[in-house]
Amino acid sequence: MQSALYEAEHEAFRASVQEFLAKEVVPHHAAWEEAGQVDRSVWLKAGQQGLLGMDVPEEYGGGGVKDFRYNAILAAEVSRVGASGLGFTLHNDVVAPYLLELCTEEQKQRWLPRFTSGEMITAIAMSEPGAGSDLQGLKTTARRDGDDWILNGSKIFITNGILSDLVIVVARTDPEAGARGFSLLAVERGMAGFERGRKLDKVGMKAQDTAELFFEDVRVPAANFIGTEGHGFFHLMANLPQERLSIAAVAVAASRIVLDTTIQYCKDRTAFGRPIGSFQHNRFVLAEMETEVSIAEVFLEKAILEHNAGRFTVEDAAKAKWWTTELQKRVVDQCVQLHGGYGYMLEYPVAKAFLNSRVQTIYGGTTEIMKEIIGRSLGV
Repeated sequence: MQSALYEAEHEAFRASVQEFLAKEVVPHHAAWEEAGQVDRSVWLKAGQQGLLGMDVPEEYGGGGVKDFRYNAILAAEVSRVGASGLGFTLHNDVVAPYLLELCTEEQKQRWLPRFTSGEMITAIAMSEPGAGSDLQGLKTTARRDGDDWILNGSKIFITNGILSDLVIVVARTDPEAGARGFSLLAVERGMAGFERGRKLDKVGMKAQDTAELFFEDVRVPAANFIGTEGHGFFHLMANLPQERLSIAAVAVAASRIVLDTTIQYCKDRTAFGRPIGSFQHNRFVLAEMETEVSIAEVFLEKAILEHNAGRFTVEDAAKAKWWTTELQKRVVDQCVQLHGGYGYMLEYPVAKAFLNSRVQTIYGGTTEIMKEIIGRSLGV
């Protein structure tokens, strides 16, 4: 079916993203995978190209257009070339709302121009060694000391963990207040007591720097406090739907890309004197995947429009996140099978897609947590 989601200006943006990726990312990504992180220069080039902070007001150097369709295009095109090392979606889709909606004018003036230029790479630190989906189990603490906060604890699985210059840290500021005991602090590179662990050795996404972070008596000035004290948990809940929509956008794009590649492979590869796609079983498998991915594309387009209209709920995001990521995992697995032995070779994109896809049902809230959110909303 023909998509009616994107208009001329969106397609022009898509063309600019494709040109950028072809020139600045694709030729270097293999080397970045070897290094375990991308080169910082690609962030500066992305900022010059207008790929960072598309919804940040122009006065701070951003694109000045609040329209998630641009975010979805960037996510899709990055997936299309297999550039798993770029942390742009985290920067744009996850961190940006905290800076735009919760920061003071002084903080915006201080951070947003560097955010949009690529001079300042960002991250958000929620998960801990003993607490992932259960945010209320977080142990990192921050206590008031005059005009500062003293931060202690550690975080794990932090995307952009090595390269980040500003990390939004979730910390317990009132141990007795339950969900109202959490707050958000911005920790900046160079603060005494802020240390980074090793780059974590992951199954996939080898060029994406993921790390443990350690905080030992880090003195964070009050000027780096984000949002309202004691409302950190609620700030997180308000922003998680966009994060989960971003993950869904990647899942749908990745599913379409690997499926299209596999359909072509099934036309070209022969067995017993005929294309493998012509065998009824394989043809049925392709037909099932084509139908499911098409349904996911329609659902995603509706979700993006609902989000743009301010109607995209926590439950909507949970549905989008779990179903599309589970679909991605299933589609990639079936595509590996259709490739046969070549599907197990890393020189083939389907093999890397297999490795990179596995985390999708885990981060941003596991499939099980997404189903729990939906189930509770049904009153059962």
